[in-house]
Amino acid sequence: MTTPVLVATSPLSAALRDGIADQLTAFLDGQATLVETIAGWSPEPGLAVPEADELALIRRIAAEATSGGKRLRPAFALWGCVAVGGVEAVTPAVWTAAAALDLLHVSALVHDDVMDDSDLRRGRPAAHKQFEAFHAAQGWSGDPAVFGRAGAILLGDLLVMWSVEMFDRAGLSLDARERALPVLHAVRSEVTLGQMLDVAAQARPPLGTLTDDVLAAQRVVEHKSAKYTVLRPLLLGAQIADGTPEVLAGLEMYGSALGRAFQYRDDLLGVFGDEAVTGKPTGDDLREGKRTLLVAHTRARLSEPDRARFDRLFGAADLSVGGRDELQSLISASGALAEVEAIIDRLHDEAVGALAEIAITDDGRTALTALARAAVHREH
Repeated sequence: MTTPVLVATSPLSAALRDGIADQLTAFLDGQATLVETIAGWSPEPGLAVPEADELALIRRIAAEATSGGKRLRPAFALWGCVAVGGVEAVTPAVWTAAAALDLLHVSALVHDDVMDDSDLRRGRPAAHKQFEAFHAAQGWSGDPAVFGRAGAILLGDLLVMWSVEMFDRAGLSLDARERALPVLHAVRSEVTLGQMLDVAAQARPPLGTLTDDVLAAQRVVEHKSAKYTVLRPLLLGAQIADGTPEVLAGLEMYGSALGRAFQYRDDLLGVFGDEAVTGKPTGDDLREGKRTLLVAHTRARLSEPDRARFDRLFGAADLSVGGRDELQSLISASGALAEVEAIIDRLHDEAVGALAEIAITDDGRTALTALARAAVHREH
């Protein structure tokens, strides 16, 4: 496998994304023997047993689910390594370790779609919908939707375990692996606990005041997204390259600010994004009742009648296109959209400013500055 060339001025280049894709393909191809052995297993030699097509389906969906995406998490890991040790520090083992983050990410997406009952992911049917369709096509007994959810939960679990295996088999030195493991342990726990916070936030009513609702939204963002998307991948790469405490502290400031800005942009896209670009239905977060920073600022700024109307429509499973459009209008008219845009800009500047205070390589500074821009100025 050829190691791609990293270019600091293009930190999310096609070459980088293809390099991560090659790593994931190679790993998943290596798991084929295990899957095929279990699918074709027979209790006695020579006994004909129908192959378990559902395991082949798991492998196919896993390959599809990992075939696209922005590759942001692996990119932050790679450039975190460059920031400390230079481009020469990014060995084939580092590429594999970074790619393992995308297996963890896809596992979270699969589970997220089940919890949110989302139909689409990256323009394709979500994993649970594919398992559901498979069940229906086979004419099996039971509820196809229940089977679909079960299949997706198991696929997500499998991808988590495979992400651990992929990292363990990357070939990092023992010292680098020991430095990186605490970061991996933290991010696996944080994203799961952050998801629980998100589920609870959708289930309970607003806390009442802007301050309380903003703090609740920020807690979800920090642990479900900011640390998981930017901070921990960045620190993973920096720890592999043996960054000093001072550099790690500076990168943590960058990663925390940028991670929050990234999620707030995601929140805006979840309400106003173009389905043809995002791969998810426009306004999906409104139907799901996501209690984001945008929603907290909206409710605080609306009059009582408008807030009552907002609350009646927000989170409705049968939300119509007209209802979605009305919610979008209420958000824009309240001034919340402009407020969150301003917060994103401030956090972006805070992140880039943090880079100026730490001793990192020129390539690392250039790439992380460009990544900050790419993370917040995007359409998907």
